[in-house]
Amino acid sequence: MTDGTPAFWADAVLVVHFGIAAFLALGLPVIWIGAAAGWRFVRNPWFRWSHAGLMGVVLAETVAGKLCPLTVWEAALRRAAGEGGDAPASFVGYWLGRVLFHYFDPVWFGVAYGLFFGLIVLTLFLVPVQWAAKPAASRDTTTSNNSG
Repeated sequence: MTDGTPAFWADAVLVVHFGIAAFLALGLPVIWIGAAAGWRFVRNPWFRWSHAGLMGVVLAETVAGKLCPLTVWEAALRRAAGEGGDAPASFVGYWLGRVLFHYFDPVWFGVAYGLFFGLIVLTLFLVPVQWAAKPAASRDTTTSNNSG
């Protein structure tokens, strides 16, 4: 029996991984609903570019045939905790793992992620990012005439 530290950290990595996946999966419908409802945050460049960028990374990993580094890290921590096979010992590991990980042909993941990324990019054009306006003082440089 090992101490629970690696298992705790494996669960922590899984929770972060699940949070990122939820952000990616729910971000697009939130953008469309928010655009219809007039929510300003859905046009925030930090929100939108992080959403598109993260999905681009997921797609690139899939096309390259690589596992997500968070998956690799979690698996290493589970091995260090003595948890093996398909049944993590913790409640968090079991349920979040069941929701997050599915066993399909990698080609299907690539197709699904590619289509989803395409929708995200299309949404960048249909629901454009709104940049903050510059303060008036920095925009108006023609009113000052210091020539003498």
